Amino acid sequence: MPGSAERPTLARDRQLALYERARKTLPGGANSNFRAWGEDTIYIDRGRGGRIWDMDGNAYVDLRMGYGPVILGHGDERVDDYVNERMRRGVSFSLTSEDEVRAMELLCELTGWVDMARMTVSGTEATMHLMRLARAFTGRTKIVKFEGQYHGVHDYALISVSPNNMADLGDADNPVGLAWGRGIPAAVADTIVPARFNNIERLRRLFERQGEEIAAVIVEPVLGNAQGILPQEGFHRELRALTEEFGILLIFDEVKTGFRFARGGAAEFFGVRPDLASFAKAMGNGYPAAAFGGRRDIMSLLPDKVSHGGTYAGNRVAAAAAVKTLEIIRDTDALETVHRTGRRIQDGLREVVNEAGLPFHFTGHPSMFGIMFVDKVATEYRDWADTDHALYDAIAIGMHARGAMPEPDSREPWFICEAHASDDSVDVAVSAFEASLRDALDARARGELAEGGH
Repeated sequence: MPGSAERPTLARDRQLALYERARKTLPGGANSNFRAWGEDTIYIDRGRGGRIWDMDGNAYVDLRMGYGPVILGHGDERVDDYVNERMRRGVSFSLTSEDEVRAMELLCELTGWVDMARMTVSGTEATMHLMRLARAFTGRTKIVKFEGQYHGVHDYALISVSPNNMADLGDADNPVGLAWGRGIPAAVADTIVPARFNNIERLRRLFERQGEEIAAVIVEPVLGNAQGILPQEGFHRELRALTEEFGILLIFDEVKTGFRFARGGAAEFFGVRPDLASFAKAMGNGYPAAAFGGRRDIMSLLPDKVSHGGTYAGNRVAAAAAVKTLEIIRDTDALETVHRTGRRIQDGLREVVNEAGLPFHFTGHPSMFGIMFVDKVATEYRDWADTDHALYDAIAIGMHARGAMPEPDSREPWFICEAHASDDSVDVAVSAFEASLRDALDARARGELAEGGH
């Protein structure tokens, strides 16, 4: 690798002033814990295509894409023009529009297995309602979730999500239900049973002990909160067979993977038909659209036997965005472009890391992938602890000053959009990675960067 150049810096004056202003009224200076980065909190001005600009005018190739929703690109005119035309007829009526009907028809058409669906506003709401439906349908109370998987921020989802210390998760054969943050009642936490991803034998033993209490297993088809760790070959098929054997419902949380891995989402990609699924993010290209759906006999518990509602569920902005985005995904090669672009970026990173002589492997799918600095291929969240995430985080932070923005946390994947293919985004991202890797390795050689984890 070539010698180190002077490290660039970012203009921050306006953002620092806005941070001081914001934290007086916004806890942490932001509307989400995940965006609150202290004095490094980024305040955004605008986005276009695959790029964003902050309030100080710094430009970045966006590799976060809002944590995944923006599948086509920021400010996509096809979507925005359609939404603008539809919203002028009114946005919220708490009555049903044709846009809502059309959006769910498209969802059912693209997935190929969802019989009925309903819209909501966020992925959090979608998984919450799916858990309630599963309990109502089976008459059982417990839900199995996998360690390191993120299903939103309702109380039932915030169990064993993302600790730094793997010892907090308990014994490998008997994981503990670790609540993420205060305020979650023990009675709620006790209804969630943690399990380890990619381990069917441990799951079978769990079902043999507690199967009569378990309503459903909820699973992100890949560990979206751990750089998209993939299932081992056959895992989802075996999981499907095991849940059917014990009369347990299978819920795919496709909030991140839906309409990104394939037109039919991860269910199509892995060739597995779950009972229920949640969708959000890519279905609206950044507009706040979400849905949950599945088998007709389960969904038919609505509206008479199971509660679901929401003033903004199916609002015209979200429904129109979903209609146009799903039509584009169905009728164009947008996803093929996303996947091809992701592979181009991976090819560039592979060349850089191989030249540096570092152990690594890619996780996830070309549309949503990570890079882990470790010899062993990660198969579950606990493997993340053995990766060199100090090196990764240093690279990610260094990339910001060079015009590319991945999340500065080694648990978050890179998200690719269609617009990344239309300019020099690939070259900028790879060059920023290369220079930042060089700086990080130089810092380690000087003893300024720790080895391995945090």
